[in-house]
Amino acid sequence: MAIKTEPFVLNIGPVHPSTHGVFRMRATLDGEVVLDIEPVIGYLHRGIEKLAEQRTFTGFIPLTDRLDYISSMSNNMAYCMAVEKLAGVKVPERAQYLRVIIAEMQRIANHLIANGSFLNDCGAYFTPFLYMFREREKVVDLFEMLSGQRLTYNFMRIGGLSQDIPDEFLPALRRFLDKMPAFIDEYDRLLKENEVLLARTRGVGIITAEKALNCSISGPVLRSTGYSWDLRKADPYLLYDRFNFDVPVGMQGDCYDRFRVRMEEMRQSVRIIEQALKDLPLKGAVRADVPQRLHPPKGEAYAHIESPKGELGFHVVSDNSIAPYRVHIRPTSLLNLTALREMVRGWKVADLIVIFGSIDICLGEVDR
Repeated sequence: MAIKTEPFVLNIGPVHPSTHGVFRMRATLDGEVVLDIEPVIGYLHRGIEKLAEQRTFTGFIPLTDRLDYISSMSNNMAYCMAVEKLAGVKVPERAQYLRVIIAEMQRIANHLIANGSFLNDCGAYFTPFLYMFREREKVVDLFEMLSGQRLTYNFMRIGGLSQDIPDEFLPALRRFLDKMPAFIDEYDRLLKENEVLLARTRGVGIITAEKALNCSISGPVLRSTGYSWDLRKADPYLLYDRFNFDVPVGMQGDCYDRFRVRMEEMRQSVRIIEQALKDLPLKGAVRADVPQRLHPPKGEAYAHIESPKGELGFHVVSDNSIAPYRVHIRPTSLLNLTALREMVRGWKVADLIVIFGSIDICLGEVDR
């Protein structure tokens, strides 16, 4: 017999560990059943788009690290590509190959954190998370070789990279690539058919392709619905049209499919890096001759990339001064959150945490 209860409001966050940042959900509950939620942002807002107007085009690059700080290299690259488009700067081929390699390394590092923390939200208590964090640390070690930093890298530059790769980078990357497929296999043996994971994620938090497209959702969340959309294929940038790789898709658009898409994307990233290493020019410039105080002509440009979380875009406007007149960022995490209310209604509080974790957001990008 159903017992009638009085709905009540429960605040989850803004400091709850499962909110993946300073995020708050005002959940209206009937017992443990979620009737509605109201996402609340604004606790982290730093006005990065406005700060861009007070810095030179190059001086804004470090602030892009603070957006999706789990994927800082991707933020750097997308912004630099927008300015390069605006100023008509041609990036040397060696730098483009290295950008592809770095972008795919960043995708692997992001998905390791995304899936590891998601499994923690499912109740796995750190074992899968620490397994995946182990491999992420190896990517971070490689990024430290390049930039001297382990989180906010500031490595990309307008026209290419801040410097060439050190001699020890390629051998270390080769060792990582040789071992990474076996580690992904290890994750699969541990998790792919795990009955607890299947029970917590199969059929939970379903979103249809139609709803995802209406909400401008992109990345693994969109591809989990079975809709094969990846900017590396649909609108190739850098040198992605030279590489053979598949776009993993799901079937139901549930939490399990989102987890599986990210797992398979790591395999494809390894595949892309292998091809890029094979064709990487051994010598050549890694940066075009771009003045430190760049004055792009009056105009505007938009550039987008397939970041680990989805489409990340920068719209940059120039008035021919040394600073952007306007910068607007298309934040993947914010747009991917827009269907959260529809995804969680009718599920339990424990499912709410799992569904939210499966989206993979970074509050620095939401609350920019």
